Amino acid sequence: MSSIEILVKAAAVGIGGTLVLDLYALFLARVMGVPATNWAMVGRWFGNMPRGQFIQAAMSKAEPVKSEPAIGWIAHYAIGAGYGLLLLALWGRAWLNYPTVLPPMLLSWVLLIAPYFVMMPGMGLGIAGRRTPRPNITRLKSVAGHSVFGLGMYATAVALSRFWPTPL
Repeated sequence: MSSIEILVKAAAVGIGGTLVLDLYALFLARVMGVPATNWAMVGRWFGNMPRGQFIQAAMSKAEPVKSEPAIGWIAHYAIGAGYGLLLLALWGRAWLNYPTVLPPMLLSWVLLIAPYFVMMPGMGLGIAGRRTPRPNITRLKSVAGHSVFGLGMYATAVALSRFWPTPL
């Protein structure tokens, strides 16, 4: 198996985790009435960065960006793929053949740093969502989402290890 195939497989692990997260969010929205992430606002945030605007006071007041929903969804899946690559970099090729649950869970929990200290403050929500109406609920949703993402990466890796083994 070429290095490119291994990288594609690792990215697929992250994309699979992202897909599981999105199915979880869809379930929460449809069955439990829990609002899902508005990826258009994430797209607006990313879309304003080339203009030098990395921190917004409020995303609803930020300058709209052409194709912001698409930008948000692409960023969401690209970040997921990147996390899959990071998992490979930290745990190696052998993990792709013999996945265990702890590495993706640890990684997904450590990566809570990103929404708490980059995304939320950048989108005007404060560190760890302290400016949201219910900060502890915001934090809990992030922990739950990242946990589901980690489990999704693990499940994807298990499926890929059975159907697309990686030569050591």
